[in-house]
Amino acid sequence: MKNLFSLAACLFVVTALGVSGAYCSGGPRPAPLPKAKTIKELADRYDSSKCIECHEEAHEQWENSLHSHSILGSPRTAPTILTAIDKGLKRFPFSGVKDDKDITVESLMICAKCHLPQLDEATDDVAQEIVATIRAWQKAGKEGNEDLYEELEEKISSLNIGCMVCHNKMAIIHKWSDGYPQRDTVYGSQDGEHEYEDLPKIAKAPALSESIFCGQCHGLGPNFELEHPSQCGTLYGSYLYAYVAHGGFETCQECHMNKSGLGHDMQAYNDEDMIKMALDIKVEARSLFWRKNKAEGVIPMGIIMVDLYNKAGHVIPDG
Repeated sequence: MKNLFSLAACLFVVTALGVSGAYCSGGPRPAPLPKAKTIKELADRYDSSKCIECHEEAHEQWENSLHSHSILGSPRTAPTILTAIDKGLKRFPFSGVKDDKDITVESLMICAKCHLPQLDEATDDVAQEIVATIRAWQKAGKEGNEDLYEELEEKISSLNIGCMVCHNKMAIIHKWSDGYPQRDTVYGSQDGEHEYEDLPKIAKAPALSESIFCGQCHGLGPNFELEHPSQCGTLYGSYLYAYVAHGGFETCQECHMNKSGLGHDMQAYNDEDMIKMALDIKVEARSLFWRKNKAEGVIPMGIIMVDLYNKAGHVIPDG
């Protein structure tokens, strides 16, 4: 039995390795672009507005999603980044960060790995500008400077998980077998020509419709590839070990995009539609009178029973 299991496992691995290259249209690793030196330069590189003309519905959905303001968040993310710096990086004796001017792309990747993966295409000046902008935005809010507050919030929101982050930069997972994303290509469900001068090609990237694609950010737990692993997104781990392992088979995309009807309007546990899909709540209550003691006598009392059943394919909440 042990030998049979080992043979089956080997066949599975060989099959997975053997067929993976048949499904993606990647290519050689492209030469790196010059590093972006400002927030604007990085935002322009991944600006999704160029997609509106042909993909208006998807763009409108995306604009309402958390992905469209992934650094700002709900807006809980931006202040949390500052907390990670002030209570984490600056207190770690070997982080090299004692002041905001010491912040680098590498040190900010404990957050940006998922909230802004394209930050690896920028200089350390951009990492420092992001932090300075968030601090200025918070200050403007506290001082009631509404115009400046909105201006800075828009600047922060210009850094996001846009179309080309998913449909190009992160589209191919197994790059050694399937190739690297090519700069002239939009990746999706088909091959063909694309009616846009700067991106003339469309190519298949089947991972885009699979949960493993989302797992790149909504991950397994600690990011062990970082110098200082951080525990944040664990949804893909929960999905694999508590859902798929018990017979679940639906993908992230099937629930969050198709069944929900939200498409590219990615929402989380604070959205009413997602709550209805994910949770069954049963509440039972009854009132009674209880004789507590001689001094206090009979007092009214309520008993409330709440049953909360998780129907989602993962823990709730999580990153």
